[in-house]
Order: sequence, then structure tokens, then C-alpha cells
Amino acid sequence: MTASLNLDKKMLAAARARRLPVDLTDEQVQQFGAEIEALRKRIMDSLGEKDARYIRRMIKTQRYLEIGGRGLLFAGILPPAWLAGTAMLGVAKILENMEIGHNVIHGQWDWMRDPEIHSSKWEWDNVCPSDQWQHSHNYMHHKWTNVVGMDRDVGYGILRMSERQRWHPAYLAQPVTNALLATFFQWGVALHDVEFERVLKGEKSFREAWGQLKHIGKKVRKQVIKDYVLFPLLAGPFFLPVLAGNITANLIRNLWAYMIIFCGHFPDGVEDFLPEDIENEDKAHWYLRQLLGSANIEGGPLMHIMSGNLSHQMEHHLFPDMPSNRYAEAAKEVRAICQKYGLPYNSKPLHRQFGSVLAKVMRLSLPNRAPKQAMVSA
Repeated sequence: MTASLNLDKKMLAAARARRLPVDLTDEQVQQFGAEIEALRKRIMDSLGEKDARYIRRMIKTQRYLEIGGRGLLFAGILPPAWLAGTAMLGVAKILENMEIGHNVIHGQWDWMRDPEIHSSKWEWDNVCPSDQWQHSHNYMHHKWTNVVGMDRDVGYGILRMSERQRWHPAYLAQPVTNALLATFFQWGVALHDVEFERVLKGEKSFREAWGQLKHIGKKVRKQVIKDYVLFPLLAGPFFLPVLAGNITANLIRNLWAYMIIFCGHFPDGVEDFLPEDIENEDKAHWYLRQLLGSANIEGGPLMHIMSGNLSHQMEHHLFPDMPSNRYAEAAKEVRAICQKYGLPYNSKPLHRQFGSVLAKVMRLSLPNRAPKQAMVSA
């Protein structure tokens, strides 16, 4: 009986290995996973006051930028003041959403035991409620990364970003749909967890969706009043310049967040998977899938901070609860481990990653040139 069980395990491992788009034995995958886990443990065990000072300093910097930006907008009738105020507010919103909000809500700073910088308490400057985003992103996306039909971030329910998604004539409008998603990105993020397509199929109750929409509505009301009513009214005669500045700052944040996120998930060389590819998946194979299903953006320290360190998307997918200021350190070792096992390390400048993303958006708006063996409706 024992021999039979061992044989079954070996057959399962061999079958799983054949589905991987890399030439590694199951033993090598396990060794790779052990090295990645050891790297994670070493960095997480070394967290301390220097890291805590980093996030507190980043929060303080973001708040000063927001105060300065809003203050300059109150003198917005003067073009230099309006441009400077709008730019500062846009940068403040990017920092809050990406380097602070996204990472705090991931639980990267929970180890500090600071109730003000904790995943259970942080509410970010976004129309999407943080608790709904935690479910759609922390759980659905990071657990099922790039598994078509399970990870709803593959196309966000409206785009075709994998050849394994069934083509429909509606995708012919994908270039326009993609542009609209980029422009209104925070709104797309807010509605993502409602899963309208599942409601229409009867897989999710209207009552559940309505409860989520009411929760979103409360957050939307708060954000709209803050940016489009309260601060413009406080500006008195400069109501319209301040309103325009707030709209523009939100647009800057939306476009930047969209570009960084799409460059980390959909450029050339990023793999996607089918549900059968992850049957009986263990931690080592999960690590490998995270690596193959992500891409990095090359750049300097400012680029990394402004991207929320999602320029290290591979490291973020490998270690989603690791503080983002440690990703650059981890990246050096992850790259070396990839070289050791002959694994791809997809890292290119922003313009190259984004160019390939836009090319994919255009290409996948059309049917596949050759039929795939397996397709998933999405």
C-alpha cells in the first residue's frame, strides 16, 4: 500500500511538472521553493525600528504633500499655483494609494502593532472600501494569481487579457474599454468585488451584490463630498479651479495606478494558467506560479516609491505581506535564485512593459489565430 501511495504521488508530481511552462523536475521546484521561503523568513525576522521609521516617514511626507497641494489650489486662479497644487495633490494621492494604502491593507505593517497603521483599520483615499478590496485583491487575486476563470484580475471582468479566455465580439471594443478603465480606474476597483457577471449568471444573489453596492455608496459619498464639494467650497471664489484640480489629481492617480498594475501583470513573458494547472498545488509550486505570473519594472528609488514598490511585482507576489521597502533587497536574491534554476526574471523599463501591454490589449481584442486546447469563459 505504501509503495502504491508513493507511486501515485510521483505520478501526480510528474503530471503537475509537465503542465509547468519551465523545464524543472519536481525535486528542483521543491528546492527552489525552499530557497524562496528561506529568503522570506530571513527578511521578515530582521524587521525592526528602521522599517517602522520608513512607513511613518512616508505617511508624514504624503500628508505634507496633500496639505501643500490643497493649499496651493486655493490660489488656483494663478496658473503656476494651480499646476503646482494639482501636481502635489496627484503625487500625494499616488503615495497614499500605492506605497501606503495598498501595502498597509496587505498587512505589511501589522507586525508593528500600531493601531493607526494596521490592515484592519486603514481606510484609503479611494472610492473602493478597503474591506472589499482586501477580499478581491488579497484573497482572490493573490491566491489564484493569473489562473484564468479564478483570478478576476485577469481582465477585471471586462477585458480579454489571456488567449485562454473565450473570445466574444464585445472584445472588439477592448481598446476603448481599456482606455475607460484606465481613466476611471478607482471606480473599476470599487465595483470589482461586486462581480456583476456572476449576478447575471445567477451564481451570486442580487441581495449580496446590493449589500456591497450600498457599502460602496457610503464610501463614494464620503470621497465625492471631500474632493468635489467640501474643498472647492472652502476655496470660495476659487471653487472651479479647486474642483478642476481635484478632478485632475484623481485622474493622474488613476492613470498611474492602472499603468503600474497592468505592467506588473500583463506584459510579454507573463504566464497564465488554467484551474487544472494548480490541482494539488503545494507552496513551492505556488511560489513558482507567482514568479511566472508577474513582471517587474526597472527604475531608480523614486520610481519604486511612486509605484508603491509594485515595480517589484514578482517580489510582491512572492511575499505579499513583506514591507514594501524590503522588496529591492529581496529582488537581488530572487534574481540570483532564478539564474540558478534557469527561470525567467521578467524585468524591463516602464516604456517596454507598457508598450507590450497595449499591444496585448489590441491583439486579444481579436480571436486567436490558432485555437487553444482549453478555453475559459470570463
